[in-house]
Amino acid sequence: MKNVIAMGVLLTGVCLPVHNTVFAEADAKQVTMHIGYEAALTERTLPDAMPRFVYDTGLEFEYPKDGVKGIYVTGPSAGGSRFDELVQLVDDSELNSMVIDIKEDAGILTYQPDKGSPYHDIGKDYIEDPRAILETLEEKEIYPIARIVVFKDNKLAEKRPDLSFQKNGEVWTNSRGEAFVNPFQKEVWDYNISIAKKAAEMGFKEIQFDYVRFPEGFETRDKELTYSEGEYADTEGDNVQKRVTAVTDFVDYAYQQLEDYDIDVSVDIFGYAATIPEAPGIGQNFSKIANEVDVISSMIYPSHWTSYFGINNPDEEPYRTILEYAKVENERLGELEDPPTSRPWIQDFEAPWLYSGAPKQYGKAEVEAQIKALNEQGIQEFLLWNAGNTYTKNVDYTPLD
Repeated sequence: MKNVIAMGVLLTGVCLPVHNTVFAEADAKQVTMHIGYEAALTERTLPDAMPRFVYDTGLEFEYPKDGVKGIYVTGPSAGGSRFDELVQLVDDSELNSMVIDIKEDAGILTYQPDKGSPYHDIGKDYIEDPRAILETLEEKEIYPIARIVVFKDNKLAEKRPDLSFQKNGEVWTNSRGEAFVNPFQKEVWDYNISIAKKAAEMGFKEIQFDYVRFPEGFETRDKELTYSEGEYADTEGDNVQKRVTAVTDFVDYAYQQLEDYDIDVSVDIFGYAATIPEAPGIGQNFSKIANEVDVISSMIYPSHWTSYFGINNPDEEPYRTILEYAKVENERLGELEDPPTSRPWIQDFEAPWLYSGAPKQYGKAEVEAQIKALNEQGIQEFLLWNAGNTYTKNVDYTPLD
């Protein structure tokens, strides 16, 4: 974790019973208080680091020695018949980790909390027994990461419109019907961090926060929407800087709140955020966010780039696209005093929306090309995204070996 509590010398007050005698000790300063008690100030040396409370889940997971190489797993997949198949995929390959949805894109929990929980109404029993899932991963030595979607949240927006963005008195949604909650509101921060703490108590070794941002294109609609800027209303800077500050502050706050759980904290971020000073609408500053986490996971799917890096159609050139991105990211992370681990999300799916005819087929060669490009730039960790959890078979996940 980022912060270490350093302790040195502590002066402690000790009350000692005395009679009418004044003791002259060379190693203590004594003050006679009337005739009954004497306070002695003694110098006590403490260890360099004070032990602190760390939550013990009873599960043991080791960070993969060759770095995390993982797949995304939905709640239904984790709690259903697909789970054994995905475990087998990881067990039979160089893969070693799973990113499992705990709070997914609509604001739904993928497990059912107890009836007394404030989150009971947003829970689904996709994962009937999270502990059993984690015990299986422990047995198979598969590193567990909990994905928590933060500011995209239809459920919370519907329940608490005051914590969302409104237009004409109603909760605003984008063209896909997705609602967002307000990163300026610290009540929203605590709502999500409490869920993260529950995931850590289950036994997950890392919390991965996703959608840590304002809605896309917010710079074009921030004047037409109604929302509170909370404590950020009077901060210096324009609206862009206010958004960047709020998003960065959330990450820092979440990190501090999770310190007692002996876990890593990671954040998903748009890949293009590393190529510009900051993304003006969504409030993501790559360097500032990277400075507050253990792991930064840029989403660098070739299909999601427009003409970039001098490549007309990045989806058709996965190796070159990832290679050029990795060069830029390495430069940005190299500017930080204590950079986080780089663990990008890469593509294991097809993008038919880019093509009028048959889309480019993404298979073994395309997945390996992306990993090869990362490895050549010294980036050893990665995560595979496929929304349906249908991953390419027979991939060599260590193509340079």
